[in-house]
Amino acid sequence: MANPDLSSSPATSDGSYTLKTRYISYALDLLSNLFINLSELSFLMLEITVHRIKGECPVYDVGDKIVVDGPEIDIDRTDALCTHALSALLHYTTALEKGVSPVELGLSKEEGIAYMQCVDPGEGYTGGGTVIFKCVKSDEE
Repeated sequence: MANPDLSSSPATSDGSYTLKTRYISYALDLLSNLFINLSELSFLMLEITVHRIKGECPVYDVGDKIVVDGPEIDIDRTDALCTHALSALLHYTTALEKGVSPVELGLSKEEGIAYMQCVDPGEGYTGGGTVIFKCVKSDEE
């Protein structure tokens, strides 16, 4: 984007232009170009499965699933939800839904599969367990 046209920036109340006012106007113009209409984006559905549990988890069993469809968690197809797990998983779901490589994100050694874990440190520290999740793109609609 070109440098701001400082001569066409809005004037201050006394009719003069300040450098701060000109650059604030320019920054707002730049930001307005960054907004995205979410209805125009296409998301991949993600299936997040409990792959392994270190210790005892009071919420999940191995094989439980969380289905993420765009900005929504599909409650009907989700077995259980834990706030400790969601805080870790949701950082990555949008990127993975948009097709960002799990290898590039440091979540796997192979494409198409991402591994994440909840924040509960598990045995020896809490009464819970650390859950390892496996996330793949779902073909279901």
